[in-house]
Amino acid sequence: MVEKVIPYKESDLGKKEQVTQMFDKVSSNYDFLNRLLTFGIDVSWRKKVVKMVADQKAKMILDIATGTGDLAIMLAKINPDKVIGLDISKGMLEVGNKKVKQLNLDDKIEMVIGDSENLSYADNTFDAITVGFGVRNFEDLEKGLSEIYRVLKPKGTFVVLETSQPTKFPVKQGFTFYSKYIIPTVGKVFSKDKNAYQYLPESAAAFPYGEEFNNILLKTGFNTSTVYPQTFGISTIYQAFK
Repeated sequence: MVEKVIPYKESDLGKKEQVTQMFDKVSSNYDFLNRLLTFGIDVSWRKKVVKMVADQKAKMILDIATGTGDLAIMLAKINPDKVIGLDISKGMLEVGNKKVKQLNLDDKIEMVIGDSENLSYADNTFDAITVGFGVRNFEDLEKGLSEIYRVLKPKGTFVVLETSQPTKFPVKQGFTFYSKYIIPTVGKVFSKDKNAYQYLPESAAAFPYGEEFNNILLKTGFNTSTVYPQTFGISTIYQAFK
């Protein structure tokens, strides 16, 4: 059972609605804070995800929890027929759409509002599906993964990039301190939502990672799945196949 962590503990809204509200609030400076808090290392992680998708020669790609479209834009550069960037936050998609237009990628990328747990696409639609730092925000993780499995073509690849927890000294202790104190403090200074950068490290700490998340992927129906820890284990890439 995945521990349920929510952004606004006093709110009566469900997790999905709270996450939507939170990302709408932080959308205007999300990219800036993301680069700042990861020291830009997240770009190299995304490049590895893109290479995995490129190796499969995917033509129809769905990027779930696309946010401001960073990963979708990188995926468009491997020349697929189409990349659909899907997110529940209108605010994040508005920022993403501006970036797509500025890069003249309108013919390759379509940014759409959508719910990962109720995808509007037919079975076996996509050659590849990606999620970058988004699965921990799913309200019902297994339902979301089952939907992804449903719309993925047979032999298609599913690649997840998600925060994880280092286990070795002294990286574990340093990362715990950074997540608990530095991220919330910097978030309060620069963000329009003081709760957001408290929630993000808390949700990362509570989320299953490594073999535990890998087993959930296999339980959902994926026949193979491989774990690739990144940068001393502070994030992990998972590649699964249908």
